[in-house]
Amino acid sequence: QVQLVESGGGLVQAGGSLRLSCTSSGRTFSSYAMGWFRQAPGKEREFVAAIRWTGGNTYYADSVKGRFTISRDNAKNTVYLQMNSLKPEDTAVYYCAASRGYVTSQPTSYDYWGQGTQVTVSS
Repeated sequence: QVQLVESGGGLVQAGGSLRLSCTSSGRTFSSYAMGWFRQAPGKEREFVAAIRWTGGNTYYADSVKGRFTISRDNAKNTVYLQMNSLKPEDTAVYYCAASRGYVTSQPTSYDYWGQGTQVTVSS
């Protein structure tokens, strides 16, 4: 069983930055592809970014490309999401997720989910 705990959310002004962290309790963290998703009120959960277990390949939604960076530290069982140039439309609950399969943008392909952390960007 893998437990994921996100942290780092908060309130920030437009143009600001936040770094989210997601720490896993599992001993096999390094074998999972990891993803970040977000869900705004009244909207479906959407893909933000993902990273292969090796950390060598990263993938982003077009809406965050060039502003967000996903990375991982397998020694610390942690995946990060650095968010720069934040916009009000980035406001959402952000979730990290772990996949035993290939890295993917489909939330249904992820096996474990964190509880989420709120990010609010004021204009």
